[in-house]
This record gives sequence, C-alpha cells and structure tokens, in this order.
Amino acid sequence: MDSESNTLAERIATVFADDGPLADTLPAFEPRLGQRQMATSVADVFESGGVLLAQAGTGTGKTLAYLAPAVLSSQRVLISTGTKNLQDQIYYKDLPTLRDALDTPFTATYMKGRANYLCLHRFSDIHDSSESRPPVERSYLEIIDQWAGQTDTGDRSELEELPDDVSIWNEISATSENCIGSDCPDYDQCFITRMRQRASESDIVIVNHHLLCADAAVRKSAYGEVIPSCNYIVIDEAHQLEDVTTQYFGIVVSNFRLETLIQDINRFLVSLPDNNFQAKHETQTALNETKDLAKEFFSSLILLNTTTNRSRITTNTLAPVDESARQFITSLGRLHAALKQVPEQSEDLADLTHRIDDLHDQLDFLLNASDPDYVYFLEIRGNGVFLRASPIDVSSIVNEVLIQRYEGIVLTSATLTVDESFDYVRGRLGITNSFEINLPSEFDFRQQSVLYLPTQMPDPRNKQFPLSVADELIRLLAVTKGRAFVLFTSYANLYAVQNHLSAKCPYPLLTQGSAPRTALLREFRNTPNAVLLATSSFWQGVDVVGETLSCVVIDKLPFSSPRDPIIAARMEAIETQGGNPFIDYQLPLAILTLLQGLGRLIRHRQDRGILALLDPRIKTKPYGRRFLASLPPSPITHDLEVVKAFFDNDDKQFAPITDGSRRLR
Repeated sequence: MDSESNTLAERIATVFADDGPLADTLPAFEPRLGQRQMATSVADVFESGGVLLAQAGTGTGKTLAYLAPAVLSSQRVLISTGTKNLQDQIYYKDLPTLRDALDTPFTATYMKGRANYLCLHRFSDIHDSSESRPPVERSYLEIIDQWAGQTDTGDRSELEELPDDVSIWNEISATSENCIGSDCPDYDQCFITRMRQRASESDIVIVNHHLLCADAAVRKSAYGEVIPSCNYIVIDEAHQLEDVTTQYFGIVVSNFRLETLIQDINRFLVSLPDNNFQAKHETQTALNETKDLAKEFFSSLILLNTTTNRSRITTNTLAPVDESARQFITSLGRLHAALKQVPEQSEDLADLTHRIDDLHDQLDFLLNASDPDYVYFLEIRGNGVFLRASPIDVSSIVNEVLIQRYEGIVLTSATLTVDESFDYVRGRLGITNSFEINLPSEFDFRQQSVLYLPTQMPDPRNKQFPLSVADELIRLLAVTKGRAFVLFTSYANLYAVQNHLSAKCPYPLLTQGSAPRTALLREFRNTPNAVLLATSSFWQGVDVVGETLSCVVIDKLPFSSPRDPIIAARMEAIETQGGNPFIDYQLPLAILTLLQGLGRLIRHRQDRGILALLDPRIKTKPYGRRFLASLPPSPITHDLEVVKAFFDNDDKQFAPITDGSRRLR
C-alpha cells in the first residue's frame, strides 16, 4: 500500500484501481465507478467524521466499498447488518478477500444476539437434573453436553443436529433476562464474556441491527454494554433501522415471559435444601397463586381482542381487565416478598427477584396506557398473548443513541431515497446534517428485465381479486415455466391465491409457513421450476442468483395497513403536526418496500427475468406515477406475448421513451 502520508481516500482509490490489489486478487474483479465513489466517500467519513447516507443500487459492490476503508482506517469499526446472510458474507467471504488483497493485518469478531449462545451456568443446572426430562430432551442434552466441551464459541449454529424448534434451547441460552452477570460462577468461562473480550480486541466488529439496538437500549438504561465502544460504524441495510429500533425500545409483557419466569422459580425451589422447608412452602404457595392469576389475566386480555391479531388499546379499553390485572400485579408483590424470605440469598435468587420487579413495573406502565409518546396494543399470535407499548416516533431515539454517539457513521442500502431524495429517511431517523451519494445500479435493467403490468385486473379491494391473481399467475407461470417468487402483502391473499392455484399449477408450489425460511429457500434452489408463495419476510435479504429465479410477482402495492396500531399512531402524529399521513409516510414507505421486493430478481449481471405487478392502481391512481418513477428502468409491457418473446428471444432490444414512460420497441 502507499505511504501513510497519503489520505485514506487516496489509498482507497488505489485499492479499487484497474490494476490495484483487488484486481490482482480477485479473478472476476470488475472496476465499477459507483464502488469507487462509495469507497472514497466512506473513507472521507472515517477520516473527517460526519454522517454519510449512501444509496447503492444492486451490483455496486457496497460491502467491499465500506469494508476496505474500515480495514485501512486504523480505527475499530462496527459493522451492523439487517440479515444473518450478510453477516455471514462479510465474515466468511469479504473479509478473507480483503485479508488476501491488502497488505494490512487486522482482526475481526462476529457477534450474534445472546440467545444464540449456550449459558454454561443454566446448562449445568438443567443437565444435572435431566433424569426428570422426557427421553428426547435427555438425548438433546447429551448432544449439547458433548459439544459444550469442545466448542470455542458456544454458538448453537455449530450444532447442525439440533433442530431449529427445540424448546429446551430457550432454557439454556444466554438471554439477558436470566443472566446474573459478573456474579455468575461461570463468568470467566462464559461464551458471552469471551465473545465480548474478542470483540474488544478486534479491529472490525460485525453485529446485526437487533444486537445493535439491544446494546443501545442497555446503554440508555445504564445497565452496561453489549458491544465494545467504537467511534465509527457502518449500518448496512439501513432501511430496516426504524422498525428494529421501534421493537427494541418498546415494552412487552407476554404469557410466554411469565411461563419462563415460573419455570425458573420452580427450578430454583427444587434446588433449595430441605432445611428451607418453610420458605420453600410459602414461595410455592405464592407462585401457584401468581400462576393462576396470570392465566386468568391473559385469558381476559384475549377477550378484548375481537377483530384482528393486533388491536390498539387505551385505558378505557383495558377497563374490563382492571380487576384481574390488579390481582395479578398484587400477586407478583407477594411472590417477590416470599422469595426475599429465603434464608440463603444467592445470585440466582437476586436475578429472579429483579425479573419480578421489572415485570411489575412494566405491567404497571402498560396497563396505565397513558404515555403520549407510545402506542399501546394487544397482539395475539398463536398461543402467545403480548401486551405491548411501542414508541410512535423513534427519530429522537436513533439520533440520541446512534447518530450522536459515533464520530463517523455510514448508513447504506439499495433503497434509501424516494423521488431521488433522502428527505424521508432523514426525517424517520432523526438525521439533520449528512453527506449523501446516490449510486445507480450496475445492472442493465433495460436488457435484463421486463416489467409486466397486466390489464383488466380488478381493484385489490374487490372480492374477486385473489381469483384474478391466481388466473393471471397461471398464464404468467406458463411463460416463465415456474421459477418464480410470488410475494404477497398479506397472508389472507396468499392463502386465497394458493387455494385457487394448487389444483391448476403444474409446477412445484412452496408456501411460506410450511417449513422454516432457510429450508424453503434451500428447497426452492434445489427444485426445478419451483414457485414460492411468500409474504413480508421474503421481500428482502433473499438472494437467488441465476435462472432458478426468473420471475418476481407482487400482488399489491405494499401499503402498510392503517389498522395496524403503530402505523395508525404514526399517521395520527403526522396529521397532528400538520402533515399529510399518506403523502409523507404511507406512500414513501410503500415505494421503498416495493423496491425491496422487486429487487429480489436481478442479483447478477447474467440474471434475466420478469418483474410483474398485478395491482392496477399503479396505472389508475395519480400516485402510481411516483411508484413508476422510483422503479428500475425496466421496459414496461401489458402484453403477455411480449413477455414470452423476452424469454424466447435474447436479442430483443428495449429502450426508454422520451415522455418518461417506458415500453418495448
């Protein structure tokens, strides 16, 4: 590398030069102007500080564009991603590439959320009393026991023979709620302690947004830190940051949380020696009472939720459960007092009483439902009952705990702008001053894709819409020979279309919910001509390169439902401030979501395929122009024969039209 007297931006320009170290190391390296521009802009932030908003279209090579400056900056840099796949790519692929290419030594640590790691203390307690467990759980505990003696990380991803849905892992993972910290007898050997130590000694620390926000929440509450201090951070897939922040700075009490607490107290009582009989008996009595009253309370909450699985609540709507709530909260106080009477106080006991205190205070906050900065709602999901409060506006939170905390911060994604402006994302994330770059995709959408907008589709509110979607899919999939993602805005539409499609579609149908997400993706890649029907979790963070995925279909423009409690509260807040909730919030959010969904198709220069949007409002409503203006420059057709010709004739040429619309020529 060049002399240290050169600026970081100058050194980075050399790295990405046509004859630079990356070109020498990577046989398939292609010099890309956008990648160079982004890399030098990131380098400027690492040298001079500030906030950089970088929209980098697909194919830019943005990970190397921020990792190379991070490696050469001589600073500890935190990298936060939105998905585990990107974390894996950075740690296992991109950083080794840079290690080979750059004459600069560096160290890196990959940090995951606490629930991914084994808690040695809890595992020891549970393993010692495993005789009372069912045979299948005992067999899993033996597998974990053998692995625990060999692993350096304690990361459950190493345990391939352990199924994803094994409930016993929840009892032995190192979650923060059951951690007793430095008082733990296994603290020095703890996998979390060792992970933090490695991270504190590393130049590059890789986390995800969930861990980033969990760390920020812990710091804000003055309980310590999870991630070591850094002055510089890159937030990739930054379009997800508002949602993750909303989740981690909210408050939730659920029946699952109660059940876990009750199990842990029961386990503690079993471990008490017999000479503590009186305290044991009194605590067990109080615990049984709390268990019964908790069941009554959560059952009464279910009766409040008569319309949707997420319903907004107020002090008035909670009035019918006031009596059961009061009795439940009182029982928590008696349980806390009983535990305090146990003669031999221990770290485990202190953790249990602390958890009861937290639960008591959070329940009190939720049942008052009076803080104007929060929206309160009830969520029913499967067997789970969740009482929640979420911050309505997280811009000030993001500004305080992230933007102001770092000397230099880079926020990047393929989808940060609406109408070529960063105004929307700046407002949502509380960013007042920033540098901005907007780099177009390196892919040739005019040659690699066609946007199909069928005619004669009914309005999505029409009851016949799912049937029309199914009929249109039959015609479209016949042209593409399956090989499609069909992305829905709701499970209701997905299941309705599946019912119509299952008897008519000649191609293998895979449906979200029938298997874990990773298993479905693996099956899609390995099944010729497969069609995947999916909802929101497949709209982003999914890569399928090549002909296996040749068509992405979206049923409706992805407007967030105004019936959702958080969306409704945010729309009300915008209206109160004199804004237009639809124009200022719903529409920009829908445009960015649509771009994420359509972005699943073209992931490589050799990819070709069809983008299909079945919602007629993109042509019939005035706001449709804003969607079209934000989409990649794919030629537009309304004719299925043209789609067929696109697949049959690789030489077909496409071109834009001068009036701003696009068509085939």
